[in-house]
Amino acid sequence: MKAIVYSAPRQFDYQDVPTPEIQPDEVLIRVRSCGICGTDLHIHEGEFLAEFPLIPGHEFAGEVVSTGSLVNNIQVGDRVVCDNTELCGHCFYCRRDQPLFCENFLSHGCNAAGGQADYVAIKAEKVFPIQNLSWREAALVEPTACAIHGMDMIALKPGSKVLLFGAGPTGIILAQLLKLNGAAHLTVAAPAGPKLDLVSRLAADEVVPIDRNAATAHREHLLRTHRHGFDCVIEATGVPSLCTEAIDYTRMGGQLVVYGVYPEQARISWSPYDIFKKQLTITGSFAQTHSFDRALLYLESKQVKVDEVITHEFALEEYAQALETLRSRQGIKIAIRS
Repeated sequence: MKAIVYSAPRQFDYQDVPTPEIQPDEVLIRVRSCGICGTDLHIHEGEFLAEFPLIPGHEFAGEVVSTGSLVNNIQVGDRVVCDNTELCGHCFYCRRDQPLFCENFLSHGCNAAGGQADYVAIKAEKVFPIQNLSWREAALVEPTACAIHGMDMIALKPGSKVLLFGAGPTGIILAQLLKLNGAAHLTVAAPAGPKLDLVSRLAADEVVPIDRNAATAHREHLLRTHRHGFDCVIEATGVPSLCTEAIDYTRMGGQLVVYGVYPEQARISWSPYDIFKKQLTITGSFAQTHSFDRALLYLESKQVKVDEVITHEFALEEYAQALETLRSRQGIKIAIRS
């Protein structure tokens, strides 16, 4: 089969590799769509759990072409999406029912073979049949599952006033979930363009354009028009400078959520006195486990809409072009289709 294979950070080829042989508890998936996101740029640099050699791609969906001898709940021909996380179940954190911190955490596309290939093998328990989703929409189930986990961490109270920095694909999904689950007023701050336009139509009560060359404009607007701040501020851009200033918009007793994926070496500067004085809660949200079923409920019912989110599609052999399109911030969401 054909696959994208990284030999080291920044070094990959489109090449022939053996088709995976499945274990008795696994299924073999013919990949039909696989999304690319900002995490893939970090993996490209050797960050975010990356282990090489590696077939990337953690947002994949496809058709079942064969099943292991122990698999009886999945059939050949099923259209499915795949939860890319595999957990050991017996380490310190798994035994404490904190599987996201599994000490033997496997993530297909990060430190195990992923979906930027013709085929991928995965445990049957991580496979979810889909009914009403196109392949384009199916590539967004994993980001939606991550946003579901984010909502678990946020635990928003009904009637909340929320500020979300970022209108990327996950931000657009998260914005819809916020409006469905407690945000009485949602402000989204992000650079002007198609992403901000889309989130404005789908979820936001207010949008605030961010000018990367004039950072004071959005800051002055937010501080002036929201004098008491927000119950919850979510930083979903992965930009350290925005994470630093996000704390300034959080009201007394409010919550700040660090949601974006940042460079591992990034550092920010907060005043511990402000955290102490304002009694702030600061929460992180990393990836997901066991959230695919709830993500599918929102997507299959169209309560969360993602059909307009993918704006660029490429063939597998065009992976380098797809990665550069993502890096240059063209469009909204990119997917590899076959």
